[in-house]
Amino acid sequence: MSSSMDTDELSVVLPSSTTSGLSLSLHPLPILNISDHLTRLRLQTNSTLPFVLGALLGTQNGREVEIVNTFELATQEGREDLVDHDFLISRRDQYKQVFPSLEFIGWYSVAHNPTSRHITLHDQFTRYCSTPLLLVLQPSSIASKSSDITGQTLPFKAYEPTIEIRDKKTRSVFIEAVYKVETGEAERIAVDWTAKGGGGGTSLESHLQTQRAAVKMLHERILVLVQYVTDVLAGQVPNDHTTLRSLSALVASLPASEDKGFREEFDTEYEDVQLTAFLSSLTKSANALNDLVDKHLVFTGGARDDRVMPGPRRRMGRHGTMPGDWSMYS
Repeated sequence: MSSSMDTDELSVVLPSSTTSGLSLSLHPLPILNISDHLTRLRLQTNSTLPFVLGALLGTQNGREVEIVNTFELATQEGREDLVDHDFLISRRDQYKQVFPSLEFIGWYSVAHNPTSRHITLHDQFTRYCSTPLLLVLQPSSIASKSSDITGQTLPFKAYEPTIEIRDKKTRSVFIEAVYKVETGEAERIAVDWTAKGGGGGTSLESHLQTQRAAVKMLHERILVLVQYVTDVLAGQVPNDHTTLRSLSALVASLPASEDKGFREEFDTEYEDVQLTAFLSSLTKSANALNDLVDKHLVFTGGARDDRVMPGPRRRMGRHGTMPGDWSMYS
């Protein structure tokens, strides 16, 4: 069985000499969502490599593709090779209401390498996108990497579908696509922490300690300059015109980094990051509430059909009519 699996793994991915011309950008939110999805399934199934399936949302302009968000998918009961299309359409439409600019551009899974099983799943997504991308999380591959984490040393690989002609027959295969992580400074910290497996927060703590030491040193240097200017004004030390001119140039350059345009751009970027995280949580909560309402309606609807309406039984008249019923005289 293992030998056949290895053959399948090699057969569905073209060799590295074949390159993809796709310009692919991966944002931090999909990285965090997929990592969280894998972690939860590991705990729920008590498995080191559970079956993980989800959809990729993003934008595409020609050969330029950005993966911006994800959501989890379900399979038909007892069949991991068949996608629950009703659930996919429902979740896609819900995300479309919140993120109208994002489209379904592919799907993600967790595996060492793509196999024929992924080809079977891939063919089911072509109804939503002509060339859906495949993003594979390889959690074991990061162990052999160096400690310097960059975009391409993340435990993710992206694949673009294509058609190969072999023995006068066509078949679906994958081409590995090079991607870059599109991120800001705040997002880069989270991506670096995720790529190193968390490490109990050591990566984040180390970064914060470095930032704290730099701010502390800057504060001490500023106090020295303030004390020097105070002593010069008090006549306690002689004037050093070169030093004073350097201080004047430094002070004059400070407003350039705190102008109105910089502050507006910084606030906009910060609010976008916060809003993205908030909308992601809001969408998951709304979907859970929607499922709860559907179950409640099904339960109450069935109970209403079986329930007898209360009220006193009315007596029939002499002619077999209800009191107040004048239909027999019309």
